[in-house]
Amino acid sequence: MSSPTPEQLQTFLDIATEAALAAGAVLQSYFGNLETVEEKGRPGDLLTAADKAAEAVILEILHRHFPDHAILAEESGQLGEQESEYLWAIDPLDGTTNFAHQYPFFSSSIGLLIAGIPQVGAIFDPFHNELFRAAKGLGATRNRLPIRVSQTSELSKSLLVTGFAYDRQQTNDNNYAEFCHLTHITQGVRRSGSASLDLAHVACGRLDGYWERGLSPWDVTAGIVLVEEAGGKVTAYNGSPFQIKSGRILATNSCIHNSLSTELMQVYPLSDWGKHLTTNF
Repeated sequence: MSSPTPEQLQTFLDIATEAALAAGAVLQSYFGNLETVEEKGRPGDLLTAADKAAEAVILEILHRHFPDHAILAEESGQLGEQESEYLWAIDPLDGTTNFAHQYPFFSSSIGLLIAGIPQVGAIFDPFHNELFRAAKGLGATRNRLPIRVSQTSELSKSLLVTGFAYDRQQTNDNNYAEFCHLTHITQGVRRSGSASLDLAHVACGRLDGYWERGLSPWDVTAGIVLVEEAGGKVTAYNGSPFQIKSGRILATNSCIHNSLSTELMQVYPLSDWGKHLTTNF
């Protein structure tokens, strides 16, 4: 398969935007109006009617425009041939726990992997009416205006963000040690509860770096494109190429990348690297 043209990428981005905005409208209609909240089998892993309704809208749009493309959706799982050249990774409501508590930090995230590489992303924060978009080679924007990562060059002056996976109570690989260590040597570490928005905020310079484990492709695909197109860097914790099936990511403004990677690996030794790799499909 030949690489997609800029025109094709723009088309994919426009449809991803349509889907993200449509899902966001659904979320707005449900915010503060939930009747029930379910658990999906893991403590703290919540599911609401808003997740289901928003995903249904996204799937309808993607199926209508790209009936031959595969989809990996948080609620519906694998749809179509997952080894397809085109795989949409979608999270209709990233930040379900926040949403269920009416905490205003959540989004709809639509990402497209082409030949396994994240190349298109649209993330919509309906509460703050912020639309983040990017496609490989086409740049990154917030509400249609160009964005860039921060220029913070010292880890001690950085503001970071991270998160904690649902299995944090069952494993020693729970990110607590990393969180404490980096809190002591930076200007602070935030925990927002939405991986896609964390990446979007690194892309637009509000945050300088982000790391997390236990993630799925739908959590990060769109955000990776945003960070890279805004001038940032995305790798594994140890600086090696990012593997989307690993569930473990380090994303920064590039300037502090090596320093943050070094500090992470002091807490999370390279010798333990292979013990904790996970597949989230």
